[in-house]
Amino acid sequence: MTSLAVRPTEALRLAGVRVLVVDDAPYIRDVVTDILTEDGATVTAVASSEEALAKLQWERPDVLLSDLAMPGRGGYWLIGQVRALPPERGGATPAAALTAYTGHEHRASVLRAGFQVHLEKPVTLEALVAVVALLALRTGGPLPSAFAGTRSPARPRRAQAPPR
Repeated sequence: MTSLAVRPTEALRLAGVRVLVVDDAPYIRDVVTDILTEDGATVTAVASSEEALAKLQWERPDVLLSDLAMPGRGGYWLIGQVRALPPERGGATPAAALTAYTGHEHRASVLRAGFQVHLEKPVTLEALVAVVALLALRTGGPLPSAFAGTRSPARPRRAQAPPR
């Protein structure tokens, strides 16, 4: 596996972000893992939806990145199971579908199923990192360094009540 070079002057945009990658293709898992770890993420990569569901509840990642078409139960089954969980067990984990399914119909289907983002394969390195960074903002977890000082629109800053 060829390692991506990280320039020492660049901040790691995904430092502190935990990502669960689900894809039945070992090559895709390896490439996505390399891209995200080179940018500072901690990645757990698994080959099946069943394994992903167990890891998600145990490890509580900041972001779920899943293929849709996998042998047995696929990504649609996985996101349905995840969204059925209570938030404290991972049910609100931000998720992106990384898939070869393209077009408006597939995008709409992915979003209706419970994913926040539809990423078409092949995806650029920049798009993959940007989507993971944006989804990580929704968790309330550590801010990726590229977004330090910003807040997610999904989590607006609460106004402080005046002292009584």
